[in-house]
Parts: sequence; C-alpha cells; structure tokens
Amino acid sequence: MVAGTLTAGALALSLTGCGNSVDPIERLGRKTAQATGTASASPSARSSAAPSASASAGDEAYRKWGLSAPLQYAPKPAQKPQLPKAAPGRPVVVDRIPVPPTDKVVFLTFDDGAEKDPEFLKMAADLKLPISMFLTDNIASADYSHFEKLRDNGSGSTVNNHTLTHPNLRTLPFAAQKKEICGQQERLEKRFGKRPTLFRPPYGNYNDDTLKAASECGISSVVLWRASMQINNFQYAEGSALKPGDIILAHFRGPSELKGATEIQMTTRMLQHIQEQGYKIGRLEDYL
Repeated sequence: MVAGTLTAGALALSLTGCGNSVDPIERLGRKTAQATGTASASPSARSSAAPSASASAGDEAYRKWGLSAPLQYAPKPAQKPQLPKAAPGRPVVVDRIPVPPTDKVVFLTFDDGAEKDPEFLKMAADLKLPISMFLTDNIASADYSHFEKLRDNGSGSTVNNHTLTHPNLRTLPFAAQKKEICGQQERLEKRFGKRPTLFRPPYGNYNDDTLKAASECGISSVVLWRASMQINNFQYAEGSALKPGDIILAHFRGPSELKGATEIQMTTRMLQHIQEQGYKIGRLEDYL
C-alpha cells in the first residue's frame, strides 16, 4: 500500500496545492500516476443517515438549483462492504468503496474550507446532500460555524480531518506529521464535539509515518479519491467515467479559484454529471 502511494506522492509534489489551481486536475490519489502518466494536478443534534433511496428533493428544490430531475440517494447498506485489510497499527486506506458492479453509488467529499458561501448552505440543505467534509484548520477556522450549519442540516454530513496547515506530509518527519494530524483532531473535537475517525492527507500524499501517526491520533480510515471535480467536468483516475463506489473529490472554493464560477455552479455541474451517468449518491460514513 505504501509503495503504491510513492508515485502519486511524486505526482502531487509538482502541484501548487489544495488552495490554489484546480485546472488541470490538482490531485487524484494513489493510482493517478499509473492511470495518467503525468500530473494535470459545540455539539448539536444531527441526522446520522442520508436520505433513503426512495427520497428525493422536491420539485422546487431540484429545479431551483439547476437540475432537470430529482437526485437519487443510495440507502444505508444492510452490511458494510469488506474493505482492504489494514496493516497492524495502521488505518485502512480507501480510494473507492468496494461495492458490487451493479451498485451505481458514488460519494461526495469536499476539502479545505476556503469558501463559506451562505447560498451553498441553502443548496446543500434543500438537496439534502450528504457531504463528507475534510477541513484544514488554518483555512476553515475563520468561520467553523459555516461548516457546523452544513453538518447539522439533516443530510448526515460530517466533519473530518485534513490537517492543521495543509502541508505535504511526505516531506515531514513523523513527529511533525503527528502534530498536524493530532492537532486538528483536538481542534475539531473541541469545536464540533466529536473526534473524527476519517482523515485525508493533503494532495493525497502520505507514507508509512503518516499512517502510523494517523492511527495514533485515532484515525480508522484514510480517505483518498478516484474522481475529482474541476470547474466544469470530472477528472478520472482511470477511464472516462464514474465507477461504482467512486469517492469524488471537490473543494469549498469560490470565484477567485474557479475562474469566475461559483461554488454553487461547480456543484450543480458535478451533480448533473452524476445524474447523467445514472448514479445515486451515498453517505460515505454508512459504508466505512
């Protein structure tokens, strides 16, 4: 597993970072290099489940947000899929949920926390989007209440760890990596009332020290991705379409980073592409 990440790590080193360019692709996880060959680069009550498969946003909601049909949601599975076995003292690393090939479900994840658009909160609440948020403290903490509102909108969205300062962890020694991960664990627990169990390394870059540190900080799963939403379209780690179980990477970003597009416009396009390919949206935490 660790060896499999080294090429992706080298790929990500050539990129400018999560908070900067998104076009071409910023990062795609541990199998990108093999697939592409180059880089294009206080607690409150809340729902613990996403909308059921039979549920969908009302007519006004989906039309209001630019969709031609209601979104479809995957129900919580009766049994969680069998994930790859982790090494002793290490969390599992996952970039696609192993679901049957006929189970057309994908998962929404948003990183960093730079953009805090109140209209996006309305969109996510209206459409009941189950979003797994991976927040970086020095980017998101200026207004953690924004992400608390997103977490508490009834969609089953969650707050997860994306380090304190968004460094390339592979360039840091073990102690520094542990400080980045455990430090954010502590801040998120203090602010949101729960210690995350999911972690995403910045740029998708990690090594065995990262996994060891994450485990010691209470992380059970390191979450990468297989598809990345840019401004208008997906970039894929392999092929030219979504695959069942794909974890989708998006970012909390605004017009200055999306070449004039808004976070809502980017998200609408992403949801349209998911619908066009016939996929339902699942809640990641129901499968991990």
